[in-house]
Amino acid sequence: MSLNGKLSRSKKVINIVFFVLFALFAIVQLNDPDPVHWFLIYGAVSVTFLLANYINIPKQIIWVFVLALLIYASIHIAYFFDWIKIDHKEEIFGEMVYEKPYLEGTREFLGLIIAALALLFLLKK
Repeated sequence: MSLNGKLSRSKKVINIVFFVLFALFAIVQLNDPDPVHWFLIYGAVSVTFLLANYINIPKQIIWVFVLALLIYASIHIAYFFDWIKIDHKEEIFGEMVYEKPYLEGTREFLGLIIAALALLFLLKK
């Protein structure tokens, strides 16, 4: 298999791993109080990795997607800084607590950053 225009086998495997990972992220969001837009965000990232194995996605589209994720993450960054200040950081892995909105906000911030970083990885390939 030549590398001129075709993805190597290892890049295809990595794309499939990211596809499955973000598909699982999307499915888990169905249990969230606001599932639709989170399902769509993670689902879109998942599908992007799947499509990257079959078509050449223009880098400009991926950059717009990354920028949109980072802008949305910036809305949640205050929650992340609130979480940084607390003593019991492990609370982020617990249940959602309405009295502590910084926990859910931090989870959302980190999820968006992870998605943006994954897409940046796709751009580097």
